[in-house]
Amino acid sequence: MKSLFIYLKNYKKECVLAPLFKMLEATFELFVPLVVKLMIDEGIGNNDKNYVMKMAVMLVLLAIIGLVASITAQFYSAKAATGFSSELRHTFFKRIQELTFSQTDKFGTDTLITRITSDINQVQNGVNLVLRLFLRSPFIVIGAMIMAFRVDTKAALIFAVTIPVLSIVVFGIMLITIPLYKSVQNKLEQIMTSTRENLIGVRVIRAFHREEDEIRRFKDNNDNLSMAQKFVGKISGLMNPVTFIIVNGATMYLIYVGALRVEVGILTQGAVIALLNYMSQILVELIKLANLIIQVTKAWASGDRIAEVLNVVPDMEDGSETEITDADTSVIFDNVSLRYAGSAGYALENISFTAKKGQVIGIIGGTGSGKSSLINLIPRFYDATEGSVKAFGRDVREYKVSSLRDFMGIVPQKTELFKGTIADNLRWGNKDATEEDFEEALEISQAKEYVEQKPGKTEYKIEQKGRNLSGGQKQRLTIARAIMKKPKILILDDSASALDFATDARLRMAIRGMSKDLTTFIVSQRAASVQYADQIIVLDDGKLVGLGTHEVLMQDNKVYREIYLSQFPDAESERGKEA
Repeated sequence: MKSLFIYLKNYKKECVLAPLFKMLEATFELFVPLVVKLMIDEGIGNNDKNYVMKMAVMLVLLAIIGLVASITAQFYSAKAATGFSSELRHTFFKRIQELTFSQTDKFGTDTLITRITSDINQVQNGVNLVLRLFLRSPFIVIGAMIMAFRVDTKAALIFAVTIPVLSIVVFGIMLITIPLYKSVQNKLEQIMTSTRENLIGVRVIRAFHREEDEIRRFKDNNDNLSMAQKFVGKISGLMNPVTFIIVNGATMYLIYVGALRVEVGILTQGAVIALLNYMSQILVELIKLANLIIQVTKAWASGDRIAEVLNVVPDMEDGSETEITDADTSVIFDNVSLRYAGSAGYALENISFTAKKGQVIGIIGGTGSGKSSLINLIPRFYDATEGSVKAFGRDVREYKVSSLRDFMGIVPQKTELFKGTIADNLRWGNKDATEEDFEEALEISQAKEYVEQKPGKTEYKIEQKGRNLSGGQKQRLTIARAIMKKPKILILDDSASALDFATDARLRMAIRGMSKDLTTFIVSQRAASVQYADQIIVLDDGKLVGLGTHEVLMQDNKVYREIYLSQFPDAESERGKEA
């Protein structure tokens, strides 16, 4: 949490003025009991109405000055707190963008969303309250005790006993509740995860009629959160009644001692009233302080969770090269192995191959064979655990990540479109694109036909995640977006799975005609999508078990032949006839 204080550096003035005006308000508040004492002893005691009126005017003036000081302090504290949270949220979001895929996987999407929303709001509220009350409340408590001793030393001794006892109670409860509030935030993340999974998978849940199970799971998570909140709430809830008991006990003693001393003439009635007012001030401020401690405890726990992400150093060092060489080879895998963080085994093991300029490389294998893992190493979404991956003659680690990815068009396995127009989404590939660029990309991706039929064509509004497009339409649009970059390497990660065979074939022919230097990687579980590739990489359980053309692999590779014949069962009989 301490590391987050740096985000207050641009609000030093507000951080000084907010507590300063609160202290000013508190100072005038401490004079109120003395004015009341004078009003009773000098004005009412002597039946001096003019004096009473003077003291009444004095009380009004003190109230007005206190109000102005309080409003000013509130303004500066709110400005500092909102500015602090704004800068923190921007920094947090920037850090999320800098995290590598493995680090993002480690934290999880739901955790990061909770921390950038709920946790930062908790910290903002904590900063606001601290600037307003952290100095004011102790100042009032200590100031009231000092003023009480000025009124009467013996009667005020009860203040010297009450305040340390209250401090022990307040800080003791705070130390107990800090770890408990962390647990509450973790359980809130479970609710977030459950809700997010439910909303994303709502069609699957309804298709399998699992609504009751999901309601039950959400209820269990909600009950766990509720129980944790109740438990920590019970402990925090002890603070107010315990402080009330201590302060009210001290007040009773003060009334008893004060009455005895008034009776013997040592104290005046106004002095007793002043002492009671100071005790009331202490009670009110300690209740505020207790609530402040609870909020600060929550904020501190949330701040630690935020700092945990901000303190993570991206585990992928950026290179310095920004230009590609004029090498004949586009990509070289040299004995590459990959093991994900926290995984016991290798996702890829001892992969070696070379992809030359202009070639089409097909990658095929069963589910979980490592196809996506392999192509994720080319743009450095992950770094190889062993071996090296070279692009354009250099190790990919030598390039600036941004420059390396600028040379590549990537179509991920899961289509991702953003809310906006078709043109807005295509401009992700080229922000300065012209209408001719749009038309060319849409034509190559086989998306032109359906885009032309949409109202407004490229200005047609896409809903979030492309809900108003079919699966095939979304895939073709993501391919068009990648083509807009005019890349040197085009990676299609199972990006034609929703297309019919005819459209898939036309797409592959159009991509082949783009550029003689374009190297294309086609990841697919369809043998038809890769059978005309210049090289086909066959993966099985993370290992390269075949490399060659379709004809060579059909003769020599059992894994590829099984995949092909499972999709084209008539091919075996036709081969037999030819033989």
